[in-house]
Amino acid sequence: MNAEIIAIGSELLLGQIANTNAQFISKGLAEQGINVFYHSVVGDNKERLLSVIETAEQRSDLLIFTGGLGPTKDDLTKETIAQHLGTTLVENKDAMQQIEAYYQKTGQVMSENNRRQALVFDGAEVLPNKNGMAPGIGLELENKLYMLFPGPPKELQPMFMNYGLPFLQGFREDNSLIYSRVLRFYGIGESALETKLMDLIDEQTNPTIAPLAGNFEVTLRLTAKCESTAKGIEMIEKVEQEIFDRVGDYFYGYDETTLVDEVLKTLKVRNETISCAESLTGGFFGHEITKISGAGQVLQGGIICYQNEIKEQQLKIPKQVLDQDGAVSEACAKLMAENVRELFNSDYGIGFTGVAGPNEMEGKPSGTVFIGIATPKGTFVYPLRLAGDRNAVRTRTINYGLFYLKKLLESTGE
Repeated sequence: MNAEIIAIGSELLLGQIANTNAQFISKGLAEQGINVFYHSVVGDNKERLLSVIETAEQRSDLLIFTGGLGPTKDDLTKETIAQHLGTTLVENKDAMQQIEAYYQKTGQVMSENNRRQALVFDGAEVLPNKNGMAPGIGLELENKLYMLFPGPPKELQPMFMNYGLPFLQGFREDNSLIYSRVLRFYGIGESALETKLMDLIDEQTNPTIAPLAGNFEVTLRLTAKCESTAKGIEMIEKVEQEIFDRVGDYFYGYDETTLVDEVLKTLKVRNETISCAESLTGGFFGHEITKISGAGQVLQGGIICYQNEIKEQQLKIPKQVLDQDGAVSEACAKLMAENVRELFNSDYGIGFTGVAGPNEMEGKPSGTVFIGIATPKGTFVYPLRLAGDRNAVRTRTINYGLFYLKKLLESTGE
């Protein structure tokens, strides 16, 4: 079964919103072993939508449509597809009752055009919408499958998982499934990682290995076509071990995790705390930590010490160090980490100092960075030379800090 996802909405073409629905559906179908070969986006235009449908029918068995099921005139998905397929639209009783109940509950007057949202193809499978008004639709016709979903992700995602996938299972001839795992790496570029794994990538068959550059990091998606999840795990782990033997030092986590997720998870489990002293990052590290629920268990506090006077007065960095070594130095980063750890009585302290750019500072070029991490077993300082604009340097500094901190946590936990 080869699938094609067609998103309807001029707002997608205008760049006002991102087409996250196609990404979500593609991932769900891949896990079921259903190939997705094409993504299409078309505006709210009947003639162009008809053209896209005709093209899709020539190359795909499953056509999935998202968006255009609302009550307004530009919501023309159902009407256009019904005309193309030669089917009629009928009002679904359950959907209509749900719409009426919503307006009664909220005390609003329902306009007549809201009845359009309850229309479905005659004889089609209705996919209930527990988070909105317009139901989804599933229809088989002349060896093609047509599925329609509402555009809002909060409606589409649960509908697809709870009703869309079970609908598809009734048409599957191949019972194989796809098992995949994402490996996340930091501190190595995409080209360098690919070079180290070139022979594995060239010889891949099943499982497959797909490198992908992310936001200042690299991921590998390992995908196995298998008869069971257990078999898929076995196949993936064999390849994974070969990868770890070569680039395991750069690995930090699986699937949808992030560096900050991994650090907080480890600190929480160990009931340990951290504090931060930030110069060039200006509070960015603390911000990243506190975005995650439960940060209060981990973060003792922090200080933004952009000026040398603050480093000297609040963090007790000796003036001699600032005058001789400079604020952008290994010595300063070491003392920032140690002193903030002591100031906030935390298990770990991390300090960031450097030149975000674009101009030099203390004779040091943009991208010069020092990260100090004070631990119960000693203090470690990591010098870096980072490329990119001001925001890129700051972001990569934080990410490197989290990565080095994770590695230290792993080593101290052994």
